[in-house]
Amino acid sequence: MLRRTFLATPAVALRGAASMDKADLFESGKDGYALYRIPGIVITPKGSLLVYCEARKTERGDWGTIDIMLRRSTDKGRTFGARRMVSSVQGPVEKNPVALAQKLATPNEVTFNNPVAIPDAKTKQVHFVFCVEYMRAFYMRSDDDGVTFTKPVEITGAFDKFRPEYPWKVLATGPGHGIQLRSGRLVIPVWLSTGTGGHAHRPSVTSTIYSDDHGKTWQRGEIAVPDTPEWVFPNETTAVELPSGEVLLNVRSESKAHRRLQVRSKDGATKWSKPEFQAQLLEPICMGSIVRSGKYVLFSNPDNLERVDGKAQDGKNRDRRNLTVQLSEDSAKTFPVKKVIEPSWSGYSDLAATPSGEVYLFYERGAQGQDHFRTASLTLARFPVEWLKTR
Repeated sequence: MLRRTFLATPAVALRGAASMDKADLFESGKDGYALYRIPGIVITPKGSLLVYCEARKTERGDWGTIDIMLRRSTDKGRTFGARRMVSSVQGPVEKNPVALAQKLATPNEVTFNNPVAIPDAKTKQVHFVFCVEYMRAFYMRSDDDGVTFTKPVEITGAFDKFRPEYPWKVLATGPGHGIQLRSGRLVIPVWLSTGTGGHAHRPSVTSTIYSDDHGKTWQRGEIAVPDTPEWVFPNETTAVELPSGEVLLNVRSESKAHRRLQVRSKDGATKWSKPEFQAQLLEPICMGSIVRSGKYVLFSNPDNLERVDGKAQDGKNRDRRNLTVQLSEDSAKTFPVKKVIEPSWSGYSDLAATPSGEVYLFYERGAQGQDHFRTASLTLARFPVEWLKTR
């Protein structure tokens, strides 16, 4: 295993290796930002890698001044160009009232959050959606492989269609990446909250938004996982299209079972199956990621239910350690193979993979002090899928 950091130069190099290698692409405390969090990664139709994240001016949490940053590689992750900010909207931005009510931020702070990209195999474009203040959503598109993006267009109207069923005050896409189905449909997992509970992110439910015209218009799906005594506060969700054509959502929650929730749909929007806990996928209450590579389905998250302080409680956060990638050969029914990528502090992650077996994991690594929410860096790991099966 090899990890190298080249952040002093305009480009970052990631060496080729038969097993796995790593490179730090964003380091907290540098370039004017206290933290870099919430990683996302996609492979464009032309084979470029786009990595993106939230760049946070302070360490105060999800509601402070946050920008969205992106880096691009055209050589399979061996080198990356300079970071650039891709978040902006015209006109004044109102602070979300729920954040002010809970004193989570000040009126002059602007939060751009939850970036999600989707490569379009049919048009060769890259679709990109992000949120503003957890109450507005915007769409933009790249026609040149992620070099530039169109002017953001507001798509909050798709979320407004949830209101008769669920009176949300907070919305969020992803985070991580969305997917394109074989039909051409674009699907983005989303979560919604009334914003009355802790951190103005609780309670919550999960669903999807989708586009059947390559991003021109967006529609809401049916609520996939409601908030119940068994399925507590379902939120950050990741999606994959299975070999059968079914769409599977793998869902974070604060349920006492401390296992990932999974639901399935034939079209990624309607007639979701009853949510079920996946017994092999532990839930420390942290974002995870799922992706398909050929016949395999891969899942990543911190595979841990312990706390260093010994104060583990049902339905409460466990330490974000032991970031692991798990492999399924039966469409996410079982995950008999797993390999630890980062045994120490590690948090959110996003996976990208090619059908031929090249796998990329972009993740939060390390912690400043003993606070796992103060991520030290965003790191890219690269390995062949078959390496997961080696000892």
